[in-house]
Amino acid sequence: MKQFIGRKKELDLLKTVINSGRSEFVAVYGRRRVGKTFFIRQAFPGDFTYHVTALSKAGFSMQLANFYIELVKLNPDDQLKPPSDWLEAFEMLKSHLEKSPTPRKVVFLDELPWFDTQNSGFIPALEHFWNHWASARKDIILVVCGSAASWMINRLINDKGGLHNRVTKRIKIYPFTLEECELFLRSGEILLDRYQIIQLYMALGGIPFYWDQVLKGKSAVQNINDICFTVTGLLRNEFTNLFRSLFDNYQKHEAIIIAIASKATGITRDDILRLTGLPNAGSSTRILQELEESGFLSKYLPFGKKIRNSLYQLTDHYTLFYLRFLRGLGKNESASWITYFDTPLFRTWSGYAFETICLNHTSQIKHSLGISGVQTSVSSWRYADKKKGAQIDLVIDRRDQTINICEIKFSVSPFRIDKKYQKVLQNKISLFREETETRKALFLTFITTFGIDRNSAGAGLVQNSLTMDNLFVQNDSVLNT
Repeated sequence: MKQFIGRKKELDLLKTVINSGRSEFVAVYGRRRVGKTFFIRQAFPGDFTYHVTALSKAGFSMQLANFYIELVKLNPDDQLKPPSDWLEAFEMLKSHLEKSPTPRKVVFLDELPWFDTQNSGFIPALEHFWNHWASARKDIILVVCGSAASWMINRLINDKGGLHNRVTKRIKIYPFTLEECELFLRSGEILLDRYQIIQLYMALGGIPFYWDQVLKGKSAVQNINDICFTVTGLLRNEFTNLFRSLFDNYQKHEAIIIAIASKATGITRDDILRLTGLPNAGSSTRILQELEESGFLSKYLPFGKKIRNSLYQLTDHYTLFYLRFLRGLGKNESASWITYFDTPLFRTWSGYAFETICLNHTSQIKHSLGISGVQTSVSSWRYADKKKGAQIDLVIDRRDQTINICEIKFSVSPFRIDKKYQKVLQNKISLFREETETRKALFLTFITTFGIDRNSAGAGLVQNSLTMDNLFVQNDSVLNT
């Protein structure tokens, strides 16, 4: 039997849709290449009552013809005439569904935003189909999917017009976790150790399509070199295609991403606008929201700060990797990943990339600390003035009157806390207590690849030590289909 990796909660949600006894309008969205279409096909393993995928960069006539052709395939004896507009096309779809004997009729419109060409009338026709026919029945499941986050969020999910509040289920497909990537590799008989998987994740993130390029019998270094650095590698120029396919006016999205990437510790909205020259207006806020919804960046509130002090941080691993190592390469310029090893650029990137992995796996960290059931808030903290300063990568503020102060370190061996760094840690803890005025217990927690050297000078300061293995928490994420 073929393994289906992850998406268990999402699959369970779609089971409720199948058995709800009423018509359902399901919107599935997520980052490009994250596996949305594959997920939907797994959720509905039988044939769809109707399924069509929109054409990329096609105009009104071609989109309408594509929709019609798929109907003709399902109704070869009906001598259907081509529709003149979207209203007629959806009337033809209604006739097809009314003839179907299946108790639950599943309509899957893939890459929905591409249907909505300028002045095409697609949205009014879709509204009419759902509001005046499908929603009044009990047997229609309309599943729509799209990677264009700006369209899916603003034109469908948060629509203020005829589709307002019509979506009955909203499902965001997230990238794989480390555990799911490990299971994905095993399903292809690729047996890399976890340190190698961490290296791959720092470059590829959790995007299944990227992991499908990893080859058996090659190390992480070899695979990253083949996938990212060779002239024909899949990810050599993926960045450009990625933003063009997801966003209208993608140049503004790219500019914001580049600005955020320039500050590893996070950047304020005001600084983003200053660096990009974008206006202090709702349009800029919308772009930031689109990038956040698409998984490229995260917005967080530093410990003890107010909402106006929120910071934005780049959290998409491939994008960070591209900007650090691939952006400056010429189209046909040869390069090798091995040449970057043990360089200042590599050390800076690997530290930040591993920190981002930890920030994206906070539920696994909480599980390993035994506090999954404790209410928490997660943030970072930094303080600076002319005389002193400190920064904490991850602060887990717990309802049980405890705070985990987390230091995140990427290294090739157990991390050694020498006397100099011991003083830095002691100063950091003292400064945190002083500046935040907290009375909670402070637990210094280290998250490293191979743990800490227990014989090092400052090891006694550490209350909790987690390794990369703690980021691979097992759960019920594999379903046999």
